[in-house]
Amino acid sequence: MKIETQPQTPILFRYKLLASLLMLVSMFFIAMVLGAAEVTMKDVWLALTSDATGDKLSIIREIRLPRELAAIFVGAALAVSGAIMQGMTRNPLADPGLLGLTAGASAALAVTMAFIPSANYFEMMVACFIGATLGALLVFGLSAMKKGGFSPFRIVLAGAAVSTFLFAIAEGVGLYFKISKDVSMWTAGGLIGTSWNQLQVIVPFILVGIVIALFLSKQLTILSLNEEVAVGLGQRTRLIKTILFIVIILLAGASVALVGNMAFIGLLVPHIARTIVGTDYRFIIPISIVFGATLMLIADTMGRTINAPYETPVVAIVAMMGLPFFLFIVHKGGKAFS
Repeated sequence: MKIETQPQTPILFRYKLLASLLMLVSMFFIAMVLGAAEVTMKDVWLALTSDATGDKLSIIREIRLPRELAAIFVGAALAVSGAIMQGMTRNPLADPGLLGLTAGASAALAVTMAFIPSANYFEMMVACFIGATLGALLVFGLSAMKKGGFSPFRIVLAGAAVSTFLFAIAEGVGLYFKISKDVSMWTAGGLIGTSWNQLQVIVPFILVGIVIALFLSKQLTILSLNEEVAVGLGQRTRLIKTILFIVIILLAGASVALVGNMAFIGLLVPHIARTIVGTDYRFIIPISIVFGATLMLIADTMGRTINAPYETPVVAIVAMMGLPFFLFIVHKGGKAFS
């Protein structure tokens, strides 16, 4: 089944964006209220708007608020990076988790933890950026080895092989250096223990990446349609692709540094955005930001409440939501939501 989308007008898009933002705000307050510790909406409001003290207010300010803000920024970062990858490669199956970026970042993180155990959070994040870059280069390098260029399914197959290899490296390093528990805490994917200090390091990189993506959204739209047309319109395609690739590395690397390996959000959200606003990336990227943040809030809230007071890994929740969608896209040849 192919879903047709209507051309967007700025006014229609604003209404859709406003409705999406209302959904995000509602989900944020639901996430702040639900959890192992019982709090009310009044407690959340007091924690956010006053200097009042108390055990519940401390839980909200020091545990839940940084955690849910992390969910918002990571969800937005993964969704935007997925949208950029799908637009650049014209590959409906592109996703940071499927194309080696998150696996490369995880492997680099494990190596850093083994050989530089005193590394601070910023150094860990730099290692994630380097690992994400190497992972993506390996995938695209393998995909380009045979005649025929970067076909969508060849890239996905290369991504699966490279991701498996890099995750094996991460696990092997963890076992050999007896840090497998620490490595698993990262690669399992989750927001447990997110602190304000971590947010201060990570969030600026995510914000910079998102702002650049918004700024280049018009150029990305043209690239997603036809590269020859982009060149004919005077676009410096190589420069734009390089900048967008750096943005993907920033967003994916920062996300892995905060929550570990998190697949499928970058695949799922851009397809949903295209069903709502069409194929113009000036509209897709803002909607992807909001929907990515909302989806991550939903997944984290489910992880905290399904088996409270125990945590269900967020990566498992996201995989349960994303895997059927991925199989559906593969079955339809990537055209189900185009």
